[in-house]
Amino acid sequence: MVDDDTTFGLRMDRYGPELVSGLRGAYGDRAEALFTRLTQALRSAFDARPNDLRVLDEARLLTPDWLQQPDMVGYVCYADRFAGSILGVAGHIDHLESLGVRYLHLMPLLKPREGDSDGGYAVADYRSVDPRLGTMDDLVALAATLRARRISLVIDLVLNHVAREHEWAARARAGEQKYRDYFLIYPDRNEPDAYERTLPEVFPDFAPGNFTWDDEAQGWVWTTFNSFQWDLNWANPDVFAEFVDIICFLANNGVEVLRLDAIAFTWKALGTDCQNEPPVHELSQALRAALRIVAPACALKAEAIVGPQDLIAYLGQGKHFGKVSDLAYHNSVMVQLWGALASRHTRLFEVALSNFPAKPASATWATYVRCHDDIGWAIGDDDARGAYLEGHSHRAFLSEFYAGLYRGSFAKGLVFQFNPVNNDRRISGSLASLAGVEAALAAGDDGQLADAIARVNLLHTFILGFGGVPLLYMGDEIGTLNDYAYIDDPDHAGDNRWVHRPILDWDLVADASADPSSPAGRILAGLTHAIGVRRTTPQLHASVESRVLPSPDSRVLVLTRDHPEGTLIEVYNFSEDVVELPVYVLRDRLGTHVTERISGYEYSLEPDTLRVRPYQPLWLTAKA
Repeated sequence: MVDDDTTFGLRMDRYGPELVSGLRGAYGDRAEALFTRLTQALRSAFDARPNDLRVLDEARLLTPDWLQQPDMVGYVCYADRFAGSILGVAGHIDHLESLGVRYLHLMPLLKPREGDSDGGYAVADYRSVDPRLGTMDDLVALAATLRARRISLVIDLVLNHVAREHEWAARARAGEQKYRDYFLIYPDRNEPDAYERTLPEVFPDFAPGNFTWDDEAQGWVWTTFNSFQWDLNWANPDVFAEFVDIICFLANNGVEVLRLDAIAFTWKALGTDCQNEPPVHELSQALRAALRIVAPACALKAEAIVGPQDLIAYLGQGKHFGKVSDLAYHNSVMVQLWGALASRHTRLFEVALSNFPAKPASATWATYVRCHDDIGWAIGDDDARGAYLEGHSHRAFLSEFYAGLYRGSFAKGLVFQFNPVNNDRRISGSLASLAGVEAALAAGDDGQLADAIARVNLLHTFILGFGGVPLLYMGDEIGTLNDYAYIDDPDHAGDNRWVHRPILDWDLVADASADPSSPAGRILAGLTHAIGVRRTTPQLHASVESRVLPSPDSRVLVLTRDHPEGTLIEVYNFSEDVVELPVYVLRDRLGTHVTERISGYEYSLEPDTLRVRPYQPLWLTAKA
């Protein structure tokens, strides 16, 4: 029988060197003392881990690719807007199972500050749940219920900042030097002004600048996001130790994936934009290694909504290859999907995907069409030039198109955080409203509606086929439209992202299930069918990457997934046109007779062209 001492020792032997390496990269000669301190804390957390979660640890050690399986589908929602409370979520698991969900991300639910909390991202206590949603006991019970039904619980862990009301910040204001050192507080404007020369503004409309004067603290506090969100000083090893303890606490309460919010901002360096600094990846490696020692069943996901050139590092490059976050959002895919729909042109999409370095085979992209946040047009200028576009003007075009300002636009979006300095205009709006469903219903035009629903289904099918964990945002499965009533809520009126955060309409869910001919039913039926096909398609294991095949028609994107069980070629028509696609790009790899997996039809590629319907996705494999 293997005892706990042996198990803990084996894990320390395996992950201890990665922990030490990350600590040295971030903290230099302070790393050894921190490692000794952490070893004791990790052993305490290991000893406290419940038996059922230890069983899950062993199962995940035997299936390290659990997040990469083709049956892994994610769902993202706010607990209160999905089901009223944490316990209420348990009453709707049947709906999640009907979608094939294996991964449930409940948006910020740890205890926030009172009043405006940036949607829950101003955390006042990492060890308590928002009392409006329930208790920590409720969360533990829900995690167990989900686990019994093969659904992993995912929650947010905000790394960059805490609420001004957090105990650490309160003690800093009270003058305790230990806790003042947890933050970046300056007595005058000298250092803040030096930093501001190279810092962007995240929320220029309602939180200009990156520092806030605090009378109680008698200093300028670094506040990247809002005046009530105090940035943490991750250069202080005590901050790292606090978060290791928090991570282990949450893991031991049943959380299986921790979404590392605002990770890109955690390390500050004068003369830079203080995003994506190299120590961020040292910290990520060390956090992951510490978690693996205590709870190898758990994973880390990087919330790094950054430019394409910086994104791959969050899955690991160079010495960090395969040693940092297990998942990262593929923000570029989301942006390029909307770009291709607006332009009916896929060359920029091809260039952007082709320029991405290979990810580690053990790491996984999280792919998505929409999320709780705005859409920022993270399109690199080099990628744009590679597609014979000018980056600034193309980003402006996309903003105008999805705000409904461009002639012929089908979208109903809202401009979020217009910055006149750099002309940056992000966009809020639900998937269905941005894809044209809202406009088509208002016009009463069945043809427009058919195109809009086809766009929604195309986008969902793409994220299911790209490879990774496809994330469905609450309400998108039934084509939820923009909710303009947010303007009547004083807590939400100043932030138009609430237009795409409505309470889920369970009557519409029931109607969509009962009537597959309704708009909501057509969207739901298309999505659930594609998820069922994905589940039986081994080529969609996320260890395999999608690669671009140059398309003979600019309206169509062609991807290949070269898997040991056979090649899968995906074809996506991003236009409302029928495309006669030359088949040489397919025939050379699949032969002359193929099966289209979504429809189940068999095609002959002996003719010179393949007819692709407007907004049609095709998943093609060689006929068995």
